[in-house]
Amino acid sequence: MSSPAPESAPPPIALCLGGMDPSGGAGLLRDVLTLSAMGIHPMAVCTAETVQNGLACQRIAVPALDPVACVENLGPHLIGRWGVKLGLCAVDEGTFQRLAATLQALNPPLRIWDPILAPSAGVGLHDGQALGRMAEALLKDGAWVVCPNRGEAAALAGLPPSEIRTAEPGSLAKPWLNCGARAVWLKGGHAAGDQVQDLWINQAGITALPVSPRLPGQRRGTGCALAAAWLGLRLNGAADLEAAIGAAARLRERWPRAFSPGGVGRPLFAPEAPCA
Repeated sequence: MSSPAPESAPPPIALCLGGMDPSGGAGLLRDVLTLSAMGIHPMAVCTAETVQNGLACQRIAVPALDPVACVENLGPHLIGRWGVKLGLCAVDEGTFQRLAATLQALNPPLRIWDPILAPSAGVGLHDGQALGRMAEALLKDGAWVVCPNRGEAAALAGLPPSEIRTAEPGSLAKPWLNCGARAVWLKGGHAAGDQVQDLWINQAGITALPVSPRLPGQRRGTGCALAAAWLGLRLNGAADLEAAIGAAARLRERWPRAFSPGGVGRPLFAPEAPCA
């Protein structure tokens, strides 16, 4: 009589906090699609509701349910290998303070924040001062990786839009580090030139990641997909820099397969086959 097969280890868990994009191009649905294809079990809590499609975001609103209560209710599941990703957040300042305190108490082993000012097209949400208040509340425990693009970093640094492409990377990262970020993954897509280079910046200095040619066209949800993929790779055992490089490579590999549902709007990333 053969012995029973050993039980496989449970998958890691990713707690995703972000906006609900009904079209699935960005936000929580993009996080879930990305992470589940990497063998990660996603859990999702809405921190912003949107009226949005592939053309533009028309409205951003506070979610109907208290996201802090939703996160607290998931607490018994959040043990072992798990991490959190935070994206678009439309809650009021008091609720965000409560959310930051709850996450600090849960003590996620891995944490990444994609600090979204606004969707790539349509209405905006935050300004630099609002980002600063969020950063002060969230980052003070010194455990978060923050992955802003240059526009978001410039807004926090108080720089004008004319300096987004040319500002010195250290000056863009410094406000996040001063608030307590463990590292700043400064994305290079908004820099000048026909090549893209991300930078990994912490108190020890600046590490340049591989240079890649700028790919043609636009894609929806690139920031969501990058941050979610970083978390997925970290949960699967990669180190910080290895995960950042791998997330960018993963995005580039999928770039040509993007499509526009119904032939309308900016292309979004096609669904992926899940891991066996």
